[in-house]
Formats: sequence, structure tokens, C-alpha cells
Amino acid sequence: MPDPTVPPTPAVPLAALLAREDLALRLIAGPSDPSLVIHAAHTSEMADPYPYLLGGELLLTAGVHIPEAAGSGTYFDDYVSRIVAAGGAALGFGLAPVHDTVPRALVAACDRYGLPLIEVPPQTPFTAVARAVWQLLAQARVAELRRVTEAQQSLASAASRPDPVPSVLRQLANRLGGWTALYGPEGTDIASAGRAPEAPVPGSLAELADVVRPSGPGTPTSATHATAGTHLAAYALGTGFVLGVATPSREPGDHTIASVAAVLLTLLTGEQQSGSGAARNSALVGLLLGGTAEEVTPLLGKGDHWFVVHASPIEKRDIAHPGARGPVDLRLRRGARPATNHPHPPPDLLATTALGASLGSTLIDPGGETTRILLPADREPEPQPGWMLGVSDAVPPQQLAAADTQAARALARARATRTPLIRHSTRPALDELVPRQEAEAHARALLAPLAEHPALTETLRTWLSLHGSWDRTAVALAVHRNTVRQRIARCAALLDAELDDPDVRMELWFALRQE
Repeated sequence: MPDPTVPPTPAVPLAALLAREDLALRLIAGPSDPSLVIHAAHTSEMADPYPYLLGGELLLTAGVHIPEAAGSGTYFDDYVSRIVAAGGAALGFGLAPVHDTVPRALVAACDRYGLPLIEVPPQTPFTAVARAVWQLLAQARVAELRRVTEAQQSLASAASRPDPVPSVLRQLANRLGGWTALYGPEGTDIASAGRAPEAPVPGSLAELADVVRPSGPGTPTSATHATAGTHLAAYALGTGFVLGVATPSREPGDHTIASVAAVLLTLLTGEQQSGSGAARNSALVGLLLGGTAEEVTPLLGKGDHWFVVHASPIEKRDIAHPGARGPVDLRLRRGARPATNHPHPPPDLLATTALGASLGSTLIDPGGETTRILLPADREPEPQPGWMLGVSDAVPPQQLAAADTQAARALARARATRTPLIRHSTRPALDELVPRQEAEAHARALLAPLAEHPALTETLRTWLSLHGSWDRTAVALAVHRNTVRQRIARCAALLDAELDDPDVRMELWFALRQE
């Protein structure tokens, strides 16, 4: 059985073979339709080649089988009709050594039955014709595999975007040159992409989707149909959803490409997308990030280490202008006043699940504008298209709450610097030289004036982490630049400290790291 994951070898146009100057082939009868294709080349001198043809072949013959009185009877009609009945694509007749010319009765029979007849000159051996056919087939095969591979890569990339389902549908429609639709468990058209076809194609595709929607044993997982000159295909996603595809033509690799999209959409519309599945994951992650060690350890196992990842979708305002010096927002460089508040919109469940799948985890908490993900320590976090990530240290379950704080701070820094991924620093720090209890006591005493002002403490921490940049701190905290200035001035007054002094900044940063 052929491998269903490998697209079949596409046929090659008969015109491409006729265009080979080294063969000097000439079409002398039958249609000259440029859409005619061949799948193979086969040589036979049988009077009835029907049993030996699979369909789509260029049959080559030197006419050895032709009797002397063939032109006066029905021999050529019988011969050509059998080739057509077997599905032969074309007939190649070789001149010399048996026949100096192609028999006129054969030419007439090919015209009657619509079979292309090609004259093969004496200097062109049949092996050269067969080799040329296989060369063209190999080129078509490579081109088709390249098309399928590129489509697979683009679909995978689309699945990792913040809007994965619409992106996959758009990419599939673009790759197949048609229209794609996602139908829900109740048969409703949830999303579509591409140029919508005219009636009755949308209705026929919806009916085909009902055929593959799970309804009991024996339900097919895919189905095809054709209507109004359009090829239709439907794929059951295993989650009650159905992918529908409508294209003007059907290439050999189209099924493979659509199957890849169906697999991705199955993952994106799986249990994580249901309310119960998302609620369970969100509750579990919330428990792990806020629960006690006694609650957490039995769930994850002793000795396991985890990353906490905080993620936020990238928006245009998060991208540094290519002409700017550094990652400062272009609007700020021009002197415009930044917005006083511009929180990131929360991503949808499809986007967060696709992000988790790309990172390699299903433990996702899509709450609010920041998505939190628990990632096993053996899976190294990498930048993801369309997202900014803050990553904690790899920690045991007992330290997940602290790692959650690390990831939040790393994400704030990523937003401020427009960096796709920032990790919490694990480099040995100055605080390792001071006993922990003494460092914490010193920090409490130094920061006591700010104890009742958490907003001031967080502003000071962010401002120091960004080297005193007003603009970047404003972006990180989603507040106005003047608000940052006022808060830092208030911090300086309460602490009775000169914040421009690097020694003071170092001491404050040391204290803030003890929290």
C-alpha cells in the first residue's frame, strides 16, 4: 500500500513531452488539448494491450502487430477503442524498421476516438521517450514535494500565531487557491477564508461536512465531491468540528496539505478549547502557582523542575521602529505624549492553546491580558512569533510562586525593551555574599517608607531595572511618563535619598531583590 502521507507523483502535460526538441515528436492526430497529461510510458506490440494498461500511459508501438490487411477492416478501430477503454492517454507510433509512415487508417481511428497520436521519428528510440517521461515525472514530483513541504511549514507557522484558527484557514486557502471553512459541531459556519464561491458550492460543501461529522460507527473521516466545476473535500477533525475545502482543481498534493491543516485544527479545537477543558487547566495552573508546597508536590512529583512562562501578544506599538536608536517608541521620540493607559487585549483560547502546544505544554492559564504557562524544565522555551515571553528560572514545585513573580518581571522587561523573550537572570549576584536573613532585614529597614505604597515600590523596581528610563518604564507599567516621574520623585522624598547617585541605586536594587 502506498504511504498516504506522501503525495502521489503528479502527471505531466503531454505538451511538455512534445516540446522536447531532442525527441522531435510530432502530434499527427487526436486532440491537442494542453490539459492532456500522462502518468507513464509503456511499450507493447500486443494486438490488444488492454490487459496491460493501468490508465494514463503513453503507449509506444512500432506496429509489429499490425497485419497486412489491417487497413481494409476494423482492426485499427478495435485497436484504438481498446486503448481508450483501458484509459490510455496517448499512442506513440515509431517509424522504421516496420513502417515508413503512420498508417492512414490508424490516424483516422485516433481522430474518431479522440486519442492523441504521436509520430516518433526513426532517430528517436522508445527508451529515449520513456526516459524523457520519467525525467518530467521526477521534476514534477520534486516540485510537488517542495510545494507540500512549504505548505506544511507555512501552516505550522500560522498555527503559532495569536489568531491560529483564522491564520491556518487563510494559509490553507492561499496554498490551495480556493475557499476553506470550519464548521462547528452543530454544523454552523464558524470561520472561513479565501474568496467565497458562488451558489450552490457553499451549500454543497456544508452538506458534505455533514457526511463526515461523527454520527456513529462507519462514519467516514473524509469525503470528496464535485459540483459546478468545483472540487469539494471535507475532513472530520475528531472534535465535532469539520474542515471544508473548495478548490477549482485538485492537485495530487492537495490532500496531503489539507490533511496537515486538519491535524493542526484538531489540536486547536480540541478539549482545551472547550469551557470545561480550559477551566480545568486554568484552575490547575492557578493552584500550582498559588498553592502551598503540600498541595503542589503530589501533583507534579518531587524532584521535578518547571519554568513559569508569562506571555503577552505583540502589538504594533510593541515593535521598535527600524529607524529609531534603540527600542524607544517612535511616538515618544517625536515628542508626542504617550497614552496614559493602553493595556494589552486578552488573547483568545485558541491562541493561548496554540502557544502552549508550540512551547510543549498543556498547562495554560489564559486569564487576563497575560497568559501563564507551566513548562517542564527539559523543554527549553524559545521565542514564539506574535508573542513576548518572560521566563523564570527552572524551579521545583515548592518555588513556583516565586518563579511566577520572576516570570512577571521578565515579561515587563520584555515589553519595555521590545524583546521577544527575556529570562530571569540566574547569574550569581551580590546578595549571595550576604546572609539571607541579614539581607532581608536590611531591605525591610531601607524600604520601610514605601511599605504602604506598593505602586511606588513596583515603579521604583521597574525604573531601576530599565536604567532610569522614563519612557520604557511608562511602557512597562502602562502609565503616563509624567506618572513615572511623579512616583519616582515621591520615592526619593519618602526614602530621603538622591536617586541619581549610582551607590544609592545599587543599594536600593539590592534591597528590592530581597522581596
